[in-house]
Amino acid sequence: MHGSPADRLDRSAPTPLWRQLARDLGGRLDRGEFTDAFPGEIELGEQYAVSRHTVREALRQLRADGAISTGRGRRPRIAAPEPVIAQPTGIVYSLFSAVESRGLSQVSVVRALDVRADGVIAPRLGLEESTPLVYLERLRLLDGEPLALDRVWLPASIGEPLPGVDFRRTGVYDELSRTGIKVTGGHETVRAVVPSRAEHRVLDLPIPSAAFSVERTASSHGVPIEWRLTLIRADRFALTSTLADGATAAPTQDTTRSSALTPSLGRFPLEGRR
Repeated sequence: MHGSPADRLDRSAPTPLWRQLARDLGGRLDRGEFTDAFPGEIELGEQYAVSRHTVREALRQLRADGAISTGRGRRPRIAAPEPVIAQPTGIVYSLFSAVESRGLSQVSVVRALDVRADGVIAPRLGLEESTPLVYLERLRLLDGEPLALDRVWLPASIGEPLPGVDFRRTGVYDELSRTGIKVTGGHETVRAVVPSRAEHRVLDLPIPSAAFSVERTASSHGVPIEWRLTLIRADRFALTSTLADGATAAPTQDTTRSSALTPSLGRFPLEGRR
């Protein structure tokens, strides 16, 4: 293609400059022009003689298209396929163990770990509204990139040892098992949601993006011991299911096959509780 990059933008056209820039950069990516490194914002502004705001809007579009990846204080780079966690349904599973079993690098940023009362959550565990609960909130990172925002509530009578645990590299179920408590079943509901603006920032998602909202009540031998709300990036997680003849599949209660995916049009239950 002839001429400088700046000459390829038609400044008299009705199409916004950022969109023209995104289109031109997309063509250059397709042609393999950025094999060594993708230019930074300042360099692109100089090449195309446009403002930094125009460059950022173009990069935002390329990121939404999956062509590049960016982050705060990080130079844009050509996007590589990200690992996706595929999780079978119908079994008790731990997101921590699911990642570990695939040999992927993970770490959690603990955002909160304390004991508190919650009049909304306690009844979901069959408890009085004033019952003390252990609350754990973590940002789960996969290979250094956000995977999930995880919020967990447990009765303080069960989770009493947990506030002393370093949850950066361990899972709740592993720690419970060390105290003799095993998660034997429960139920969960998975919804597609649009996260709040704050959750978009925490998960490093372009606005607007969809995510999985996973609500879970876990039990131990029929007794509810955990209520969990996990927001998982939809581009990094998948649910798989093995189908069976409904006429022959027997219903179960508090077993390892008690999870299910069910359609729901209800509102996100903790909307506004940030």
